[in-house]
Amino acid sequence: MLQLLFVVGLIFLLFSYLVYPYLLKFLLQKQQNASVYPVTGVLPSLTIVIAAHNEEKVLRDKLDSILACNYPAEQIELLIGIDNSSDFSALIAEEYQTKFAACQVFLFKERQGKIKIVNALVPKAQHDIIVLTDANVLFTEQTLLQLQAPFSDAQIGLVDSTMKHYGLKDTGISMPESTYIAGEVLIKEAEGKLWGAMMGPFGGCFAFRKKCFEKIPEHFLVDDFFINMTCIEKGYRSVTQTEAIVLEDVSNDLLIEFRRKIRISSGNFQNLKRFWRLLLKFNWISFTFFSHKVLRWILPVFLVAMTLQIIQHHENSWFYEVLYFGLLLIPITFVVDYLARRQGIQLVWLRYIIHFVSMNIALLIGMFRFFGGIRSSVWQPTKRHQ
Repeated sequence: MLQLLFVVGLIFLLFSYLVYPYLLKFLLQKQQNASVYPVTGVLPSLTIVIAAHNEEKVLRDKLDSILACNYPAEQIELLIGIDNSSDFSALIAEEYQTKFAACQVFLFKERQGKIKIVNALVPKAQHDIIVLTDANVLFTEQTLLQLQAPFSDAQIGLVDSTMKHYGLKDTGISMPESTYIAGEVLIKEAEGKLWGAMMGPFGGCFAFRKKCFEKIPEHFLVDDFFINMTCIEKGYRSVTQTEAIVLEDVSNDLLIEFRRKIRISSGNFQNLKRFWRLLLKFNWISFTFFSHKVLRWILPVFLVAMTLQIIQHHENSWFYEVLYFGLLLIPITFVVDYLARRQGIQLVWLRYIIHFVSMNIALLIGMFRFFGGIRSSVWQPTKRHQ
């Protein structure tokens, strides 16, 4: 059984992280009429929704970046939900009610969590196009112009932005994390262009049609994927707009990012339980969902089985012996990186290994937490400006 799991796990690993991305790249090169969405002269009105808890470090910059957008101010409605903040977030948000023609600040006296606030504010939106965005994600002048452009196609239900990172440092994991996210951007862009089946937006900023929205289960942990799959389930297309650029300070602390990925992993399995029937359609949506997401979510289970197989049989085969030696190097990698950082030496290339291993351990822990039951979607925001 372990040998079978080893073979299956190796296939899954190579396919999801290597074969599938290159397959998308190949198909996209062959696709001569891949969709592009230029900005036209007709601009729809937008509702921007922000849920914020203790975001005083970034909220003013975020709201200023919206004001600086090259988009008619009279066509922007801004709904800000302040989630029982203990800092000056509420005061900062209320300042901008005089700067935005249609700005409403909603003060929640008890801690709600992002999902409850989104469920409360989206139905209040006056416009059909909703831009859901986080307080730490900054807009460029062209963000809103580019983000709304694909909606000229009536079949588009959700549009993702393209995340660019700033504040990268060689003292932590921000560079490996940024590299990973950049690869995800390319994969999602291809999925959207080829089949309109982009597998999950980056939660920091994306737009969707209000008619696609369904109330998010309050105990869910990953709202962006739920909204995206709901749009696809209703027959709409989901795409990435590469020109809709937003800026985010990427996480640099391994422990903070590890905890965040545990939460996301638990939320992934919540969404798998909700949308598993899409896997049975045996179409391009099923293919992208399985290849890009499900395989990666379940891969840690196979990695554990592969590890056990290697340990048990490393003396019987040179192939397993090489892999066994590689396994021994993994904990050594963590130790060497720690000792090097203590001496002020930054071995950034080692952190790519650490990032991959940590990410899969977090996925495994998140899966067990899902099976243990999740009763609340409330969490603390990631530390800003790490």
